[in-house]
Formats: sequence, C-alpha cells, structure tokens
Amino acid sequence: MKKPAEYVSLFRSMRKEWRWILRYVSRYRLQIIVYVVIGILSTAMGIGSTVASKYLIDSVVSRDTKTVAVSAVLAVSLALAQIVVNAVTSRVATVVGTKVSNEIRSNVYEHMVCSDWEDISKYHSGDLLNRIEGDVSALASSVISFVPNVFMRVTQFAGCLAVVLYYDPIMALFALLSAPFLAVTSNISAKMMRKYNVESRNMNGKILSFYSESIQNIQTIKAFGITGRYVGQLKDYMAVYRKMRLDHNKFSVVMTAGLSVIGLLVAYLCYGWGVWRLWQGFITFGTMTLFLQISGQLTSSFSAIVSLLPTSISIATAAGRIMEITDIPPEKNDDDSAAEDMAAAAEESGISLKCDNLTYAYKGTDIPVVKDISFYVNPGETVALVGPSGEGKTTILRLILGLVKPQDGCMTMSVADGRVLDVSASTRRFCSYVPQENAVFAGSIADNLRIVKPDAADKELVEALKNADAWGFIEKLPDGMYTQMNEKGVNFSEGQVQRISIARALLRNAPVLVMDEATSALDAETEATVLANIMKSYPNRTCVITTHRPSMLQYCNRVYEVDVAGNLTLK
Repeated sequence: MKKPAEYVSLFRSMRKEWRWILRYVSRYRLQIIVYVVIGILSTAMGIGSTVASKYLIDSVVSRDTKTVAVSAVLAVSLALAQIVVNAVTSRVATVVGTKVSNEIRSNVYEHMVCSDWEDISKYHSGDLLNRIEGDVSALASSVISFVPNVFMRVTQFAGCLAVVLYYDPIMALFALLSAPFLAVTSNISAKMMRKYNVESRNMNGKILSFYSESIQNIQTIKAFGITGRYVGQLKDYMAVYRKMRLDHNKFSVVMTAGLSVIGLLVAYLCYGWGVWRLWQGFITFGTMTLFLQISGQLTSSFSAIVSLLPTSISIATAAGRIMEITDIPPEKNDDDSAAEDMAAAAEESGISLKCDNLTYAYKGTDIPVVKDISFYVNPGETVALVGPSGEGKTTILRLILGLVKPQDGCMTMSVADGRVLDVSASTRRFCSYVPQENAVFAGSIADNLRIVKPDAADKELVEALKNADAWGFIEKLPDGMYTQMNEKGVNFSEGQVQRISIARALLRNAPVLVMDEATSALDAETEATVLANIMKSYPNRTCVITTHRPSMLQYCNRVYEVDVAGNLTLK
C-alpha cells in the first residue's frame, strides 16, 4: 500500500500547485484560447496535407493530370499555411509567456520584500534568486505552451486515429501497440521526475547561495588566504550536482532506449502491414504513404500526451517552490491609516517610544532573546543600549522597527495629543535607521541617499552629508556626490560608508532615529561632530542607539544594559 499512497500524495501536491498555476494562466485565457485554436488549426492542416499527399501520389500513379494538379496545389497550400500558422503560434506564445513571466516574477519579488521579515530571512539570498529567476523562468516558459499542448496533442491523436481507422482499423491497432508500455513507464518516471526536480533545484539554490556569499565576501576570503578552500568547496558541490545529473540521465537513457525499441518494433509492424496490404492489392501507393506518415504521427502524438505527465511534474515542482515563498504571510499594515493621521503631529512634537514588560524569542526557539524588558524614550532624548555582543541589543532595534513582534508585553509609539499605536510595520514610517552592517547599494552617492527621499533636491543632499560630516571628503571627489559606489561601497573606507549611511538616515528626517553601532568606524572627533549635528538638526528627535564605545554615552540621557539573560537594567 505504500506505493499507491506515495502516488496519491504526489498527485495531491500537484493538484494544489496546478490550481495556483491556473490562477495566473486564467487572466490570459483569451490569448491562450487563441493559441489553442491556432494550434488545433495547424494540426488539422498538417493532417490535411498528409491526406492530400496520398491523393497526389495516387493521381500520379494513375496519370490523372487534373487530380495531380489539384492535389499538388492543395498539399502545397496546406503546408505553406501551416508554416504561417506555426509562426503566429510562436509569436503568441512569446507575447503571453513574457507577460506571465514578468507578472509572476514581480509578484514573487513583492512577496519577498513585503513578507514577514523573520520568515523570509530564513532563506539564503542565493536560494531566493534561484527561485525568482530559475523557477519562475521554468514555470513561465513551460506553462504557456503546456496548456495549449494538451489540446493540440489530443486533437492530433484523435485526428490521426480517425484517418487510420477510416482507411484500415488493423493499422490503428498496430500503431497503438506501444500505448500500454508508455502508460506504465509514465507512472514509473513520475515519482523519479518529481524527486529529481526537487533535488536539482535545491542543489542549484545551494550553489547560487555559495556564489553569492563567497563573492560578497571575497575580500575576507583573500585576506585569510583561503581562496583554494572555497574553490575546492565549489568543486565538491559541482561533483554532487554532476552525480545527480548523471543518475537522472542514466534513468532517462534506459527509459528512452526501451521506449525507442518498442517504437521501432511498432513502426516496422506498421510498415510490414502496409507493405503486405500493398502487395495484396488492397491499398494504393498513396494509401501506403499515408499509413507510414499517419502511423508515425499517431505514435508520436500518443507519446507526447504521455510525456505531458513528467512535464507537468516539472512545472508543478517549480510552482511549489514559488508557492513556498508566496505563502509566507505578509507584514501586517493594519494601522496604516492611523499612522498616516499621526504623521503631522509626530513631525511637530516628536514621538515618544515606550516598552512595557516585553519578551521576545525568535521563531523555532523557546529561549527569549530579551525578557520582560521595559524602557522609554521621549522626544529630544537619546537612549543607549549597551552590553555584550549577541545578547539582544540589535533585536530590540528590530522590535522598534516593527521587523519582529513580541510574544508578551508591548512596545508603543505616541504623540503629544495622546494618540498611541503599537509598534508595527505601519509605525516604521516614523523611523530612520543606520544599520550596523554595510548597507549601501551600487550606484552614485546621491542615488544611495535618494533611496529614502526620491524627490530630494541636491541642496538637501548636501545638508544631510554635512550633518553626517561626509561632505568634506565627498566634495573633493571628481564627481562629488554623483561619484559611483561599487557594490557594498568597497571603493570607500568603512568610516566613509558609515557616514553616508548616517546622511541617508538624516535625509529621511524621521522623528525616531535608530542607530546600530553607527559610529563604530569613526574616530572620536568625527563621532562627536556627527552626534552634535544630529542633535542640532532635529531637536525633537527620539534617538535609540546601540554601542560598545564609552565615548557615545556622554551624549545619552539614559543608558540601559542588556545582560546575558536578556534582561534590561538602567545604569
């Protein structure tokens, strides 16, 4: 009973995945219907051309000049018309396929960036890229042709079968002798195909993740002199992938060879039967030619119908991997309207941040990162979070930014008129953020700043850069703030990149500023200048920082220490 249960599970999963696929396909049903109609017309022309060829040969043998001309014109006309129809079909498939590919790719990307941060962060960036590119491309390029192919192949099979049955039912029986073998092998290959597709795509994701991570950290790899180790690791991955491909190829070769032998036997049987019938005088030379062509089309169309199952498995596998991402719940923005209403008051009087008895543990663990913590920050105040690395400081900042949600307690933002909102994705609009890690993008310095304010004038950019003490080195660059930054800003020093990140946060001009070790790469003098400018530029700003530098604490109204147990105490 195990194997039937496995097949039931396989087809149940495929049914769910195909429902998801058809949701996208349905919005292009008109184009697909046109594609199907054109495809069926092309198939009918092909069969008609074959039948016309039969009459052409018979008329040549019988020296019927009038029939020869008519048959020749009909055969050539149908062949040429089929070429035109095939070209139109190809064009329609490309147009619809591109639309579906773009839509799915955009939809998946939107889900990635709008999903719950903690859930999506479990996936490696390389794996996500593999899904949004590899799986989406495989899905889009296949599904548009797959649905119409079902109709076209069935039409071709039915048409060829009808022609053969009309002229010789025994020939139809011979042509379909391979049907039972094809049906059995399709069931065997279905499970193997599913297994291979899943393993292959997962391995591709692993290799892309390796590429992405190693290239991003190439400076570190070179600095430690471990390039050989990484080259060796890639070779190990490639060896695993190669074995996987060869195992699947071995299975495919055996299955294909077996089916080819069966197909050859069937073809010779049809050929032999046709020769015998011709020898006996029961059929004409034209009918013999028709049999040879139609029997081949009949067998190939049936093979194509059977092969739709492995194809559907491959498409469904790609869809399943995409569904895994699109099924991640999105961030909740239920308080968007209320946050929008608070924006004017927040800009005028600032934001008060309060945390009451909050406990948070990351998903998959019951051990709290922070436990029953409480603190507050009023407009115009700066609060520091200190303590050992890895003990919850950055997690508290993620809570402030609404990236994660507490299991117990609450964190709120309020304005002077008494309106209060729980911290969430909706309240993120009140925050500017300077991350601990390097978070600049390839493009000009101005492009990096305008990420948070696309319509900012050059004057505003300069002001933000001055407040971050970055204008001094930027104005000396050949292209000033339009100087290009390489990926991760590797053509700038860490201190310069950090000041550009601070300028970006200041340009947003939000009432709450969150800084995660934001001055760790700055010298004491620059740090003092930057912090003084921050306080001066927005007196009502609520500022929360994490730091390991004692020099930062003199600018803070209160300092809270996070201990190894996740507790928070006022120093």
